[in-house]
Amino acid sequence: MKKTLTNIAIVAALAATSSFAMANKAGDMIARVGAVNVTPSSDKATIYAGGNTVDLGAGALTASVESDTQLGLNFVYFATDKIAVELLAATPFSHDLKVHSGSTELDLGKTKHLPPTLSALYYLNAPSDKFQPYLGLGINYTVFFEEEFAPGVTGAGSVGGLNLTDLKLKNSWGLSAQIGFDYHLDEKWLVNASARYIDIDTTATFKAIDGSVPGKVEVSIDPMVYMVSVGYKF
Repeated sequence: MKKTLTNIAIVAALAATSSFAMANKAGDMIARVGAVNVTPSSDKATIYAGGNTVDLGAGALTASVESDTQLGLNFVYFATDKIAVELLAATPFSHDLKVHSGSTELDLGKTKHLPPTLSALYYLNAPSDKFQPYLGLGINYTVFFEEEFAPGVTGAGSVGGLNLTDLKLKNSWGLSAQIGFDYHLDEKWLVNASARYIDIDTTATFKAIDGSVPGKVEVSIDPMVYMVSVGYKF
């Protein structure tokens, strides 16, 4: 009996030690890597040229942005055992731009962007729990680059004679909100999943009809960003 109680005490002590080793604490850092998907809002934006809507016979032209998946990276630093700061980064996202005329959809162009996001996280469970759900609020800065129109809307033979050129998307500041969780596999390794909303609004400017008519599109991209990753605690 005494031996059994001793063995139970040893197992309990080992379990407590393991739980403590996995506990989040101030000064801990986590690096995560995985797949991140950006799915823009399904809202379509009206295209204006010379201050007027553009109509090719089926109503005003509108534009939309397609989704993309890239390699995601993020880094977490614990200020306390329940409060942390997270930086989200990724390889550049490439988005196809579509133009809509009635029920017809055509390629408008493409752009790349980087959306670094800095967030404050609050972990909800006890620091020693393996399952660590959290809430986050942050700020995002989105940089657009390598904007270009598709061949079908440029040049003398372009759709409707639009001949669009000089596409430029304005960089954007916005807020973000997220939910997610870490699940600790041991004292070093963990898996993570998160979903966040980012407020991204931009103005796309361009020139039409051989550069003689200025145009613009006010686009509310406002994507949901989903990430699944593996993390390592330092």
